[in-house]
Amino acid sequence: MDLPGHPRLRNQILEHLADTKVIGFVVDASTVSRNGPAVAEHLHLVLHTLTSLPPSQHQPSLLIIAHKSDLLKTTTSAQSNAGALAINRVKTILERELEKRRASQTGGINIEGLGEEGERSDMGGLECGEKEGSSFKFDEWEGGEISFLGTSLAITSPGSDEKGASDSGLESLWEWLEQNM
Repeated sequence: MDLPGHPRLRNQILEHLADTKVIGFVVDASTVSRNGPAVAEHLHLVLHTLTSLPPSQHQPSLLIIAHKSDLLKTTTSAQSNAGALAINRVKTILERELEKRRASQTGGINIEGLGEEGERSDMGGLECGEKEGSSFKFDEWEGGEISFLGTSLAITSPGSDEKGASDSGLESLWEWLEQNM
């Protein structure tokens, strides 16, 4: 099921959660620094939804996909590690933005949503097993394990075989799904 990130459609996740095994949250690694607050707002909704599930309900795995890793400006030697660079970038920016949201909530200030005017939120879901004064970290998130994966755009040259899996840019996603499903 593909659910877009538009603010009016985000709550549709609730309709499909009972049958969901994996939530793949796709982040454009090439624009995340510019769109970090909006992406973090949407991810916060997903994290809140997962931590709000009753204990009797199966909790889906969360996979954050750092997509378009091939569009990041890298050196030739770093090109082979573009997926790792994309993951690091997405993870760092989202941790920073989610920490801002968490800090503003724990300080007693409600957060205004970026998608809808006049609406405020006091959602949870950002709890970490943190020490006093530490910041939000995905590795310490109390809602379960979060996996990260770097993917890229499909790059095929004219006349090449478009069926070749090695050209798709999504091999790592297919491998992750095979191993975890």
